Amino acid sequence: MTLSRRGLLGLAGTTGALGTLGAAGAAPVRPPDPAAGAADRVRTGFEQLAADGYTVLAGQRVGVVTNPTGITADARHLVDVLHADARVDLVAVFGPEHGFRGTAQAGDSEAAGRDPATGLPVYDTYGKSGQKLADVFTAAGIDTVVFDIQDVGARFYTYIWTLYDCMRAAALAGKAVVVLDRPNPVGGRRAAGPVLERAYASGVGREPIALAHGMTVAELALLFNGEFLAAQPVRLSTVRMTGWRRDSFFGATGLPWVPPSPNVPTPDTALAYAGTCLFEGTNLSEGRGTTTPFEVVGAEGVDRRWAEAAEALGLPGVWFRETYFTPTFSKHAGKVCGGVRLIVHDRAAFDPVRAGIGLLVTAKRAWSGFAWRTDHWIDQLTGSDRVRKMVDAGAGVEEIAGDWAVGLERFAAVRGRYLLYP
Repeated sequence: MTLSRRGLLGLAGTTGALGTLGAAGAAPVRPPDPAAGAADRVRTGFEQLAADGYTVLAGQRVGVVTNPTGITADARHLVDVLHADARVDLVAVFGPEHGFRGTAQAGDSEAAGRDPATGLPVYDTYGKSGQKLADVFTAAGIDTVVFDIQDVGARFYTYIWTLYDCMRAAALAGKAVVVLDRPNPVGGRRAAGPVLERAYASGVGREPIALAHGMTVAELALLFNGEFLAAQPVRLSTVRMTGWRRDSFFGATGLPWVPPSPNVPTPDTALAYAGTCLFEGTNLSEGRGTTTPFEVVGAEGVDRRWAEAAEALGLPGVWFRETYFTPTFSKHAGKVCGGVRLIVHDRAAFDPVRAGIGLLVTAKRAWSGFAWRTDHWIDQLTGSDRVRKMVDAGAGVEEIAGDWAVGLERFAAVRGRYLLYP
């Protein structure tokens, strides 16, 4: 492949910072068009940044934290667009879990190397935090970290903690952070579920926020900086969307959907994820290795009684139906599993966390083979040992939800100070 002048010079940049370069010699690339698409669709933070002529990045050596979801309204990747634009000095790319180009499965990432499309150095951030990540930023020779990744709205989805770790590391390294906002695909009307207890902090939850936070990444960045990084806040800029409202689901945005990770193929997957991902903490399959991960859950030996018990709960906005599936990988691979399919018929009424709790409660009652993972991973997912112990004690959905109500109310009050959209 023939690299652009910027890409060729980038090959020499591993031992020092790159200077500001134009795009001489690069193949013609369409300029960003913030007006592309339907008149009433959402404009992302990246589109607003481009429409403003990248003013906030002027004179800065820029590194971008992104993955395949960092795209324009016409599905071009922002790294490709920025690399070809003389107004931006893009010198590095940082990949999260699953990698910059999205080749890795859950719990994995891509190795550091060179992006074949641009020649830019790509650094792996997954599993790095604090001074170790700050050292990566320093070695990359950047002044500003730009974050643009599509979130799915759940505390245990790791990209928001990549953002948190990057903010903390940037503060340690004396770098600035710019967050380009994108929609919360499941809406942002409310927060739901238990709030993390700090004793259970991990890579799937660094700080005490609700399981379904109901925020965008820019709003979370403001909350992180104001509440959790206040002792050493980062120089933070957020670039807001236009046209997004808190009651909007992804289908109303007019934006293309790119799977943010291999097992979240559709917005419908994201809608269920905050509840059914709890089954990662059990011996049941959460649907990985099927065409509908997180929309089906089950195990070998489960029969119709589980779906019947779940449906009898009468939870709003969702039907639970008997289903059978054979995962191609992950838990119960190659085995016929019986279980439950979630059919969300009223997205506004549906509470994924209560649905997930309802499924845990009824699975334990309906299937004698039910078991938690021996490492009690469910405690990291829920944010404490309370859910596990209450399910084991025979508590119902409303009793369990009542246990987290006070913490959720406190979080909602804090959350309200950082919301950017009506």
